[in-house]
Amino acid sequence: MTQYRIGLLAFPAMTQLDLTGPLQVFASLPGAEVHVLWKTLDPIQTQGGLRLLPDSTLADCPKLDVICVPGGAGVLDLMDDPEVLAFLRTQAAKATFVGSICTGSLVLGAAGLLRGKKATTHWAWTDLLVPFGAIPTKGRVVRDGKFMSGGGVTAGIDFALTMVAELAGREVAESIQLGIEYAPAPPFDAGSPDTARPELVTAVRARMAGLRAEREARVAKAAAVA
Repeated sequence: MTQYRIGLLAFPAMTQLDLTGPLQVFASLPGAEVHVLWKTLDPIQTQGGLRLLPDSTLADCPKLDVICVPGGAGVLDLMDDPEVLAFLRTQAAKATFVGSICTGSLVLGAAGLLRGKKATTHWAWTDLLVPFGAIPTKGRVVRDGKFMSGGGVTAGIDFALTMVAELAGREVAESIQLGIEYAPAPPFDAGSPDTARPELVTAVRARMAGLRAEREARVAKAAAVA
């Protein structure tokens, strides 16, 4: 018997791990019905080339208990996509939880859902939450009421486990964590600008300079009408 309807938005040029990490967790939640959503049921090409196959369209999607938006380069187009933003507003009004992973929070911001709310995203883009009226907050997972956001990419698993604990309790979440052997032990302590070597942070920021200019412009445009 379905107890939780969980929807994960999929879209072209998304970061697949933002979706597949949480999906692995949610798929292990007893009573969960997980939907991969997009405008059509056609295959979606993600960043890196992996193709995902949606199983529900936005138009046919049932009322969701949880709606989640992943991130990736494709969020730039979603931020001014009327169909997607309207869908998110409608589902968010009825959902128990509304979530994002990485830059998916920028899409929630463009939908006008994060005004006055604490939220996070990938460390390189947290300041881009400000034009949407959100309150940038450091953390792997940040919660403000029914809104829950995860940091960059790998934080999606932390996000999903935290969400499961809210839905079904800590024991269920811990059982899923054990089942997927989620016990991070990275080979380098370079996963955050707080711990990475300063010269490495500088180099990565420099590589992102062109992307930052584009994202700042698109965020400013979307925030003007959000």
